[in-house]
Amino acid sequence: MGSGHPCSVLEALLLFFLLLLPPPFLLLTASPQGQLRATGLLFPDVDECAQGIDDCHPDAICQNTLKLYKCTCKPGYSGEGKTCDDIDECDNDFNGGCVHECFNIPGNYRCMCYDGFMLAQDGHNCLDTDECLVNNGGCQHVCINTVGSYECRCNEGFFLSDNQHTCIHRSEEGVSCMNKDHGCGHICKEAPKGGVDCECRPGFELARNQRDCILTCNHGNGGCQHTCEDAEDGPVCGCHPEYTVHANGKTCIERVEATTEISENNVTAGADADKRVKRRLLMETCAVNNGGCDRTCKDTSTGVHCSCPIGFTLQLDGKTCKDIDECQTSNGGCDHFCKNTVGSFDCSCKKGFKLLTDEKLCQDIDECSFERTCDHLCINHPGTFECICNEGYTLFGFTHCGDINECSMNNGGCQHICINTLGSYQCHCNAGYKLHWNKKDCVERPLPDVLFPRVSLHCIKTGGNDRCFLICPSDVHFASGLEDSYSIKCGNPFSPKKKIQNTNESTILDLSIIRTSITFKFNQGKCNLKKSKMFQDALHHVIPEKHNSIMENFYYVNLTCSSGKKTLGDLGKMKAAREMFISADFELETDQKEVTDTCNLSCARKRTEKRLRKAIRTLRKVINKEQFHIRLSGVDHGVARKPPRAVASCSVGTYFDGEREGCILCPNGTYQDNEGQIVCEPCPNLQHSGDSKTAGARSISECGGQCSPGEYSADGFKPCLACPPGTYQPEPGRTSCFACGGGLMTKITSATLFQDCETKMQCSPGHFYNTTMHRCIRCPNGTYQPEFGQNYCISCPGNTTTDYDGSTNIMHCKDRHCGGELGEFTGYIESPNYPGNYPANTECTWTINPPPKRRILIVVPEIFLPIEDECGDYLVMRKSSSSNSVTTYETCQTYERPIAFTSRSKKLWIQFKSNEGNSAKGFQVPYVTYDEDYQELIEDIVRDGRLYASENHQEILKDKKLIKALFDVLAHPQNYFKYTAQESREMFPRSFIRLLRSKVSRFLRPYK
Repeated sequence: MGSGHPCSVLEALLLFFLLLLPPPFLLLTASPQGQLRATGLLFPDVDECAQGIDDCHPDAICQNTLKLYKCTCKPGYSGEGKTCDDIDECDNDFNGGCVHECFNIPGNYRCMCYDGFMLAQDGHNCLDTDECLVNNGGCQHVCINTVGSYECRCNEGFFLSDNQHTCIHRSEEGVSCMNKDHGCGHICKEAPKGGVDCECRPGFELARNQRDCILTCNHGNGGCQHTCEDAEDGPVCGCHPEYTVHANGKTCIERVEATTEISENNVTAGADADKRVKRRLLMETCAVNNGGCDRTCKDTSTGVHCSCPIGFTLQLDGKTCKDIDECQTSNGGCDHFCKNTVGSFDCSCKKGFKLLTDEKLCQDIDECSFERTCDHLCINHPGTFECICNEGYTLFGFTHCGDINECSMNNGGCQHICINTLGSYQCHCNAGYKLHWNKKDCVERPLPDVLFPRVSLHCIKTGGNDRCFLICPSDVHFASGLEDSYSIKCGNPFSPKKKIQNTNESTILDLSIIRTSITFKFNQGKCNLKKSKMFQDALHHVIPEKHNSIMENFYYVNLTCSSGKKTLGDLGKMKAAREMFISADFELETDQKEVTDTCNLSCARKRTEKRLRKAIRTLRKVINKEQFHIRLSGVDHGVARKPPRAVASCSVGTYFDGEREGCILCPNGTYQDNEGQIVCEPCPNLQHSGDSKTAGARSISECGGQCSPGEYSADGFKPCLACPPGTYQPEPGRTSCFACGGGLMTKITSATLFQDCETKMQCSPGHFYNTTMHRCIRCPNGTYQPEFGQNYCISCPGNTTTDYDGSTNIMHCKDRHCGGELGEFTGYIESPNYPGNYPANTECTWTINPPPKRRILIVVPEIFLPIEDECGDYLVMRKSSSSNSVTTYETCQTYERPIAFTSRSKKLWIQFKSNEGNSAKGFQVPYVTYDEDYQELIEDIVRDGRLYASENHQEILKDKKLIKALFDVLAHPQNYFKYTAQESREMFPRSFIRLLRSKVSRFLRPYK
């Protein structure tokens, strides 16, 4: 068999069969002797862990082995691997090493501290939080930090109010709670039969003398850093087993373990090694010094195993735990801001956003969903909002809208008289003038034509039938009302408010003006206007058959059609029809041509009235026969008593076409500046229709052909002249230019602004140029001027005024009205002009007088008063106006941290005063009245420091929606049950719910 080693028959057969098997069932290796050796045998290794066919516990780690696999419980769990139980690290004499609270979690644990403490870097110890470092702890005067809490104190002459934060002036007279020597350690209450009764803040107990208050472990952990036990004389402090009590009896320090140093001199190397082994074995047990572990220690077969709680990571030494800065990774998952804390982190949001209940995501606060956010229109933006006022109004105080007094700005551009109205203004003319098309200029008219007729009525008889045509060439206003009604106004009525200075002229007008009103009633019908095509064909009969026609001219007609109540049909049938009424108001002028030597004005008036009565009789006939037609700005309609088609609410620049049943753009040469009209007005300068803009003109200014600013003409349309030197014109389409006044000339011709006038000095904002004295005058109170070089000051909007003269901005205009709504159950008080700055030298008083057996709860979300005024501005809440009455709240400074408190008296007299000094935003303070049976509950809540302990809790007291929900429950406790647990969780953070749950449930659900 050659030089190779011989093998037995058995070996040869075994090798033969193994070689027939395909890989990987066989792994052949060469032995040192050069022989083949089978190491895989007949079956391959299966990784049960990778294939998931192991039976290890979910909290165990599966390790594959050559033959099978091995299960080992994860750190934090105990068991053989196939069953693993969570180790409760907190369930031992050391409380998991936590000095306050230890919370076991699957596979780990977490230490937490009581309110008023923060977790130390080691993740176990708790250190006092100095609340006074942030906003002075919310104290009005002095903040004193204590272990686990803090205390507010007042300056000399003041005492601490019931809310334990603000201070009240002491009274020097009387024996009451306002007296400086009332003797109560904390809260003083007036006794029903005179004298005083003392009460203590939550976490304190009233002493035997019924005056002093004894601290308990329920307040700030009794001032103890670690453990607290109540005793007869007050709390007794203790420490965690790894700590010892400090000499002050309150704080704790780490124990110093005495260790024996083992000398290594004069000892053999074997002995040294033996000692080192013994020391190693001694140290590597969790029973001694926690195995050297910073946090959790677990004994294993290979020695101790150290682990860290959530929020910490184990360092390379395998012993030390280091806080994880979660904010370094993806901002901790926070939407906006992330602040790292020991063992955890906190998320917060930008201004205008609120933190959701997951305490990570931020949601925009929709301020527009709040009541009273804006006077008119509110537009929400991410993180903020915007208030917009209706046309003719302007914004002041950030959220309020006031009427613009256009007449204060260069007389509104009116040539003669400007009259301000709410949201608009009107120009009027002196006697002998009429208003121009541009609604601002006045054009002269001779006395015989003082009232220019614009509306004509034609009634003709053809073939034995009468037909009437009312022609309105312009000045048409259509209004569609409810219940199939409408009104049409043609022309302009004569206004008795226009006083005419000339007595003779006034007498003539009184005699010549004729006014009459008529009403036509029909048993059934519905008001309708329909387009008519026979108008032009019928009008040519007017001239040839003049003896059968009626022609009358008016300067104003108001036609109204309305449907009245339903009437029953014949024989008592229930078929109902509506009555229809058509009313008409006519105004016309006596024909002056009929005044002769034999017929004076009174005689001529009677003749005109006779013709008018005849026209009305004819009109009644034709309306009943539906033969009454109206031409409105060139568009013909018939007055019908048939169901109308729906009239769409057409926008400006359009009109409603009944045939097309839609809104149509005003054609070229016409315009419409009102909504919901059925015709468009003709442009006044039709000879320049080629200059008109495209269809859909929304005002007369869009008709085209108007003179540009700095120009004028007799009618305001082209051809135009340049404003001569010494005059200016800022608007288009005017018939004249404004004089600079005072003999001033302009720098250029075609001047458009008063600033083009060569004044002797330039006035700064807050001033106007007086052209008589040729000097700058400060704008008087109630006006302002933001621009340089103007000759007028702008009146403040609405009912606002300024604190002083010389104002330069509309924000200086302030509403002096004392705001608020006082209700029996809920309400609020508000500083004037809020949220804008309140005015100087103002005084407001409110009185909250709840129904019987109800008490008052006040929440001050924030208050802004200038601190540099030395208490010149203040807010005080007392039982009455007397300075010696029981005071609940008093402040004269900015206080951005919210606070809630109950009234010390059953009713409240509230006063706010400001001096002539600096101003500020002020306040909006809501209140609620609640059943006095819940007095103990409410006071327990608002006096609990945990209510203000976190920023999240403070934001709740500033959130108008959440405050409204809380007040809803406080005013009517049964409403507590209308909010589901899910809604509560979505509205309030968990810490807030935990704070209130036990308190509210105990009162509202005592048997659960």
